[in-house]
Amino acid sequence: MTPIRIVAIGGGTGLSTLLNGLKRYAQPPREVEITAIVTVTDDGGSSGRLRRDFDVLPPGDIRNCMVALSEDEALLSKLFQYRFSEGRGLKGHSFGNLFLTALTNLTGDFVQAVKVSSEVLASLGRIYPATNANVVLEAELEDGSILRGETKIGKSRSSIRQVRLKPRLSKPLPETLAAIEAADLITLGPGSLFTSVIPNLLVKGIPTAIQRSRALKAYFVNLMWQPGETIGFRASDHVEAIHRHAGRHLIDVAVVNTRSISARQRRKYAAQNVRSVLNDVDRLAAMGLQVVATDLLASGDIVRHDPRASAEVALQLAKRGQMARRRVRVLGEC
Repeated sequence: MTPIRIVAIGGGTGLSTLLNGLKRYAQPPREVEITAIVTVTDDGGSSGRLRRDFDVLPPGDIRNCMVALSEDEALLSKLFQYRFSEGRGLKGHSFGNLFLTALTNLTGDFVQAVKVSSEVLASLGRIYPATNANVVLEAELEDGSILRGETKIGKSRSSIRQVRLKPRLSKPLPETLAAIEAADLITLGPGSLFTSVIPNLLVKGIPTAIQRSRALKAYFVNLMWQPGETIGFRASDHVEAIHRHAGRHLIDVAVVNTRSISARQRRKYAAQNVRSVLNDVDRLAAMGLQVVATDLLASGDIVRHDPRASAEVALQLAKRGQMARRRVRVLGEC
């Protein structure tokens, strides 16, 4: 049987959460083949320091994806996530970030460093940066001001009009375009809309490749507003922002959560004026999207997507995508 091919696009904890859930389907007999395409605009914390000191792509989101797909969740994965709490020059760095940086210097290629590191962790999937270019994220705010750098953008309290990459003409890897073309399902999100999801779509060639792919395209709508990014956004506002930045209609399916946020969780976020995203299903349908609504909320005080529930939805959508691709192929052969 041909494995089901899922391409997951995003960054931050949202992407690694989905990958962690999908991982069990990628284990032998490998029902699913996973490819992650990860944003590389992070300029804060350990990743930002390494980026400035060694002129490498930010390793943090890539590291999280490798660990999420790791077959070994014991000591080796914990080692890659280990963060130094003291030491001049070491404090704040994670071992995995340092490992990726060292391998990049040894091999001369960040993509090769990711490949080798994934093999060390026995990661059950392929991981590619959205671009191999050292790009900076820039945001134009509603008040007309410009912010440069993902960290500053994430802290903004003014609404974002649009984001763009510097340099503008960054290119994707050929392997990324090939994976998109062969996919049965392409997922966007969950994750920060303007700093984790959309930056991938600003890489020249990726939106066109997604549009041309015969895969089903699904967006996992965020559960909560994002401070500094999406205060007041409905589900349809997220989709419209994606299509506007991509310059085309990309999404076929919007995946939304049906479980209510608890009173305790709401109180936790109220101080930041953060509320749950309104799932305006009628508006999504009017935009031509199919809506998949189910319980996606993980347990605990922090509002997060549940890895298993999200992966189960992705698997079912990917099966539909694979069947549709087969029908098109059969019709083409007739």
